[in-house]
Amino acid sequence: MDNNIKTSCLINNYNYAEFVPEAIYSALNQTVKFDEIIIVDDASTDNSAEIIANFTKFGNIKVILKEKNKGQLSSFNEGFLAATGDIIFFLDADDIYEPQYLETALTFYNRRSECDFLFCAYKKFGVVEETFQADTVDLDLGYSVIKTLYSGEWIGSITSTLSMRREIIRKFLPIPNIEDWRVRADDCLVWGASLVGAKKFYISKPLVMYRIHPNNQYHNKKFLDIEDSYEYERFWKRNSLFNYIMQKNHFSFPLLLAFTSLNELKTKPCPKTEDFISYLKIIFLFEHSYFWKFKGIILLISYFLRNFMAGKLKIL
Repeated sequence: MDNNIKTSCLINNYNYAEFVPEAIYSALNQTVKFDEIIIVDDASTDNSAEIIANFTKFGNIKVILKEKNKGQLSSFNEGFLAATGDIIFFLDADDIYEPQYLETALTFYNRRSECDFLFCAYKKFGVVEETFQADTVDLDLGYSVIKTLYSGEWIGSITSTLSMRREIIRKFLPIPNIEDWRVRADDCLVWGASLVGAKKFYISKPLVMYRIHPNNQYHNKKFLDIEDSYEYERFWKRNSLFNYIMQKNHFSFPLLLAFTSLNELKTKPCPKTEDFISYLKIIFLFEHSYFWKFKGIILLISYFLRNFMAGKLKIL
């Protein structure tokens, strides 16, 4: 393992006084220690600040107490600006890391030096108890700029399972649209990393404990469907986010979309049928050149058949 890689853990907290000690201890008690743990409290109205202050005795802990509540994205922004790590790990204050999480992740980053963005499976606990795995094996998910830009593909997982290299995250954080992402700011991390060209990987081992409780806003919005307009509003927030990241990185739309789409697909060693369908739709709908639209579809179908015959295709 490369001991020269510096690691930062960013814990964001708002009114989770009853949970935040467990989160902090889970970051402190890793089999391989974080170089720094940065706790950002978003102007909590409970006794979170008092509890967090007790942890300043640990030399690798930094505390940021915000004077005004500005939401989760604001906490990500401030935490990142204070961080000095080469790899940044994110942890919500109501979740818990398994003791070997950091060691496993660092081993993966060392083994796959091309990995820019890593997420893992997780276990739900509390009101709901189950294991969530995107797949039963580790995955190289390749690049996803085109797929994200044209179809809003969301390739990642909940905040506490995410980590990424500093050179990737600095391309989109800090983000000024803090009012749009007071909650569910992991969207900014997942979409942002894709848009700036992160090569993504997935670890199938559940290394994070995701707490389900009555105040868990992401889980409750997703599964209880509290707001009918939530996804509609999220669509416009996504557009604004994409525009900001594209402008910040001087990114322009590719001239030969069909060609670029096929090359992006080829960065995924074991594509799924749904991947081919996604790129087929993108080429059909958004390629302006009729010649390249036709040629791109033919090349995509040919690549699909070659993967199928070689047994590399994952059919769902």
